[in-house]
Parts: sequence; structure tokens; C-alpha cells
Amino acid sequence: MTFGRSGAASVVLNVGGARYSLSRELLKDFPLRRVSRLHGCRSERDVLEVCDDYDRERNEYFFDRHSEAFGFILLYVRGHGKLRFAPRMCELSFYNEMIYWGLEGAHLEYCCQRRLDDRMSDTYTFYTAEEPGALGRDEARPGGAEAAPSRRWLERMRRTFEEPTSSLAAQILASVSVVFVIVSMVVLCASTLPDWRAAAADNRSLDDRSRIIEAICIGWFTAECIVRFIVSKNKCEFVKRPLNIIDLLAITPYYISVLMTVFTGENSQLQRAGVTLRVLRMMRIFWVIKLARHFIGLQTLGLTLKRCYREMVMLLVFICVAMAIFSALSQLLEHGLDLETSNKDFASIPAACWWVIISMTTVGYGDMYPITVPGRILGGVCVVSGIVLLALPITFIYHSFVQCYHELKFRSARYSRSLSAEFLN
Repeated sequence: MTFGRSGAASVVLNVGGARYSLSRELLKDFPLRRVSRLHGCRSERDVLEVCDDYDRERNEYFFDRHSEAFGFILLYVRGHGKLRFAPRMCELSFYNEMIYWGLEGAHLEYCCQRRLDDRMSDTYTFYTAEEPGALGRDEARPGGAEAAPSRRWLERMRRTFEEPTSSLAAQILASVSVVFVIVSMVVLCASTLPDWRAAAADNRSLDDRSRIIEAICIGWFTAECIVRFIVSKNKCEFVKRPLNIIDLLAITPYYISVLMTVFTGENSQLQRAGVTLRVLRMMRIFWVIKLARHFIGLQTLGLTLKRCYREMVMLLVFICVAMAIFSALSQLLEHGLDLETSNKDFASIPAACWWVIISMTTVGYGDMYPITVPGRILGGVCVVSGIVLLALPITFIYHSFVQCYHELKFRSARYSRSLSAEFLN
């Protein structure tokens, strides 16, 4: 240590009013990174980059931090026990103290790590690489001042198309996109009505108008997708996103059908390709999923399914196992024991599977039902078992849905606040 009072064999650490005396030799290899950095300080400026204040006469370094938290951390690094949260102290505050002194969450006991994860989830504390202040950090990099305006413009464009609540322009753009989605869905649904088809056959202009409206909607969706691809940060990541894949699935069938119409013409070949064209036309129903870009509810549903795929697989396994058991038993009781008075609806196990699934989900269409006493008892057991099996994983899915909703809502509000402040400044 080249800075400090000459001849002093020890240094004093003042952490929130609590003083600790350490020898200079111990300071060099101290387990806490911030404390060990004091050994390499060569000037008062270097010292003040590590601590908050310094008294040269007393050779005392002042840290304006939580004294009780530092006491727990100091006991841990000295080998006296395991690191746990300080009593009557917020988990996030203690974790902030750990990061300040150079520790990580992995140093905590497992029970405290779980408490920290739950606390961070409840308060929507998420550490991501993309934060609202990223633009300011880019300007501080070498050569960033020249490229900052272009990056800022691209970032605004990206948020305008990706975050509907980020600005007034983004809200207007999202509203226009929703209108186009609704119009396209209305035209698609109306074109399947018998009266619409009859009117279109008698009046050619009606069919032409619907095609014009369809072309305008497709043009808007195509332009929106192209602009979002241009302003995206990572083109490969853009292509891999599920919503962007859905956009391509919704747009591509229109151009394929147009090409097929151009190459085949209005003749028998087009009639033979009519099934393909109808399938491609119905694929445009994926347009309605575009609403997930503008509504947090649909985004929450997708994020919940992504995070709860294990619970969904577990639910599917429960249903399949119960279906196999109850379908075999119901087929035996209703059809296999007495062939003369057997129930024809339960002639096979696959046929009985339909009854099992509608009974376990308590739907009960009534198209098939058991007629024997053992079969009816089995039906009651099947219904009760279905309620229990479906309720077991639903609790985990529900809590994940609530957490995803609050997380997305918080993220949307964060972007809105950051851009509002940027606009005011």
C-alpha cells in the first residue's frame, strides 16, 4: 500500500459508524474485493474511488454503508458461519450490500437464495442487458458521440414498432395496426358466409372490393414487418422470434395464392388447386395473433405457456394415463362383459377415450354415456379424478400467469417512463 500515513501498521475501516482495524498485510489479500483494492491505491483520488471519505491523520477509511450488513459479511469472510440475511433488513438491500463489497448471490445459503429470488420476482427486479439508459452509456464510449444520433434514432424507431406504450407515435401505430387486423378478420369471416358468396357471384364488384381491402391490409402488414426487420438490433434473433414467425406465416400465403392465380389463371387448373388456395386463405387467421404485440394479456398468455411447459407436459401426462385406465375399464364394463346387452358406444377403447376426456373435463356432451351400474360408478370416479388431476398443476400455472402479467406490465411502464422523460428533457 503506497498511500496512507507512514509508519502505521494497521488501517481503520469505518462502515456506517462501526470501526474495524485491519493490518496492512491482511488488507492485501482480504476476501472482499472493495477492501483489498485499498492496498493498491497510490493517491487520495484512487482512495476516494473505493471509499466515500478518508482521514489521513487517523488513517481511517469511511464507507457510507449499512454497518450491520457489513458485520454479517465480515463474519462470513472470516470463516465464522454461513452467509445469511441480516434480521429486520430487506433482502434486496442486503443483496445490494453484498454486490458493493464484492460478493455474489451464490455466496448465500440456499434458503436465502430462494428468498432473494422470490423477493426479486415480487418486486419486479430484473437485471437485463437492455435497460432504458443504454443510450447514455453508448455515448460515453470511444467514438460513440458521433454514432449516438443514429443509434438513438434507430432505438426510437425500434421501440415505436415494438413497444406500443413507449410514445404517442407508437400508440397511434399500434391502433392503426389493430384496425387493419380487425378489418382483415371481418372480411375473412364475411367471405365464408353463404349470402356473401351468392352476392359476390352475382355482383363482381363486391368481390373486387374485398380483394382490394385484403391487398391493402397485406401491404400494411408487409411494410410493418420490413421496417421492424430493418430497425432490429439482431437480424438473426428477429427471425427466430415466435411473433415474427407468425407474421411470416400470416403474410406468405397471400403472396403464394397470388402467384398460383397468376400462373394457373381462371381455369380448371385453378379449380384443381382450389383446396390449396382455401387452406392458404384460412392461414390468414394467424393475423389475429398479431394482436399479441399490442395487448399485454396475449403476451402474458404466451410467456406463461413458455415458462410452464413442464407443468403443461405434466398435465398432459396425467390426462393420458387416466384416459388409458378409465377407457379400458369403461370398455370392459359397458361392452366386454355382456355382449348381448352391450353398449355400442363403448365398442372399443379408442371410442371410450372420447367419453373419458369429456367426463374428466366435466364437459359431458351427452352423446355417449354408460348404462350399466358399474359403468356409472366408474363414470363418477372418472369425473372426480379429472377434477383433482386438472387442479394439481393449475395452481402453478396460475401463479406463473400472475407473475408474467405483472412483469410485462412493469416492463411496459418502465419503457413509457424512460421515453417520457427523454421527451421532456
